Amino acid sequence: MHTISDDLNRNTMIFLVWRRLWPLFVCTAALGLVTVMLGPLLPALITRWHIRDAQAGTLFTASFIGQLIGAWFATRNLRLSLLAGAGLAVLGVATLAWAGFPLAHLAFFITGLGVSAGITAGNVISGYSSPHRARALALFNVSWSIGAIACPLLVRFAGPANTRLFFLVAAAIVAVGGALAATLLRPPTMDAPTTPPVAGSVSAPSLAALLLFAGCMLLYIGNENALGGWLPSFAVRSNPQAHASTIAMLYWLSELISRLVMAAVAWRVSEAALYRASLTLLLAIVVFFVLIPHPSLPTLMGAVILSGVAIGPVYPLLVAFLLARFSTYPGLGRLFASASLGGATLPWLTGVVSTHFGGLRIGLLVPAAGILLMLALSHAVVPARLQAISQT
Repeated sequence: MHTISDDLNRNTMIFLVWRRLWPLFVCTAALGLVTVMLGPLLPALITRWHIRDAQAGTLFTASFIGQLIGAWFATRNLRLSLLAGAGLAVLGVATLAWAGFPLAHLAFFITGLGVSAGITAGNVISGYSSPHRARALALFNVSWSIGAIACPLLVRFAGPANTRLFFLVAAAIVAVGGALAATLLRPPTMDAPTTPPVAGSVSAPSLAALLLFAGCMLLYIGNENALGGWLPSFAVRSNPQAHASTIAMLYWLSELISRLVMAAVAWRVSEAALYRASLTLLLAIVVFFVLIPHPSLPTLMGAVILSGVAIGPVYPLLVAFLLARFSTYPGLGRLFASASLGGATLPWLTGVVSTHFGGLRIGLLVPAAGILLMLALSHAVVPARLQAISQT
């Protein structure tokens, strides 16, 4: 039975996680800022370099190819991955201050390499910091979302004509985050667990199960970045009154609030039901974008907010399901790397479809299809013990 004492114990646990890992969370916020920067910057970069949607989509691909490689090796040495990731992100973002369109691909690749190494290592550290994985991972992803929200604010501050200022300030912020992460004491969670699991607690990873989670991670990251990357441009084209930076901020802010709420109520609701409900709502919102050609500004902003609310809980829950089933699997980095394939392909494919059919409304069918597939696979992803029970 739920009691006030239970709430106090859970709140204390949350506070202890934050106090122990706050340098990690600050670094993660800085990395979150540069993870999403291409979305709010894209309209200005398209104008600056005189490129089309299909060409702009290749920048997403370059970034997420780097993320694939970074995640592949990130779990071998968590502390090194965290610190080296921050350093590489600083290098890539600083290079973008002076890069033209061709060199920007290399800069985004280096940035993606660093971002993925740092965030993947941070996910694993956070996932092992508490027996309540979904809650700890929600808190970790809140810090990432804070950086994602700060990104469009910084874009707005720098102005569309001064992307160089944005890149220089962003590089400095990541450098500070990396310096703070270097002060992080080495807790046991900095290394992947080596003790064998309790009998029956973790199922042996079959090839089918590994491919299932790899596919869902791929689809999630691809969908999140396709929406986060293209919704600002979609909004500006659908309604001239919209501002790309405002739309991006609403998307990431609503995702942050959603994850904060999830961390507060995770033990009161069914994780399985929350996962499916979030995907269902997200699919409905994306279909709305496809079907309504010129929504009013309030309607457009409301739909963007709902899309952020819907997508917020999905990733922490998916990673929690993954760690619950494969917490001792040595190839976790490969599973996280598979997610970067989605980031490399779905945003690019969205741009290609948009260019081919002459509009982003049709291009958004790409993430809609990905969300529908995730929903279809949800029964197999959710651990059996969570299928029909609620946490108390």
